[in-house]
Amino acid sequence: MRFNGICIVTQNVPRLCAFYREILKLEPEEGDVFKIIPTEGAELSIFSSEHMEEMAHGSLKGAGYGSYTIEFEVEDVDQEFERLQAMNVEIVKPPTTQPWGRRSVWFRDPDRNIVNFYVNVEV
Repeated sequence: MRFNGICIVTQNVPRLCAFYREILKLEPEEGDVFKIIPTEGAELSIFSSEHMEEMAHGSLKGAGYGSYTIEFEVEDVDQEFERLQAMNVEIVKPPTTQPWGRRSVWFRDPDRNIVNFYVNVEV
């Protein structure tokens, strides 16, 4: 079995795609209700909540928004932090080095999901 991606269901596909296009510096594949942003290792898909309900009525019952933590390995967390601040992105946790050897910055996407940009470091 091989993990190949995650799909975020949202009420506003264009807004979420624009956000991820800007922070990841990647172009999503075109589509109105479903977009794929290919990243190294896996795909990030964004899908319309309205169409999700059409495909599987009741599938979003009890589901909320903002309940994912999405992680991307980057080359320089501090440089990304500066870029995110310049973009006025909501920072949840500034650059921090964890005892297990990961330096990361956490921030929110427009649906309130936490995005983690990290780099592995020696401690």
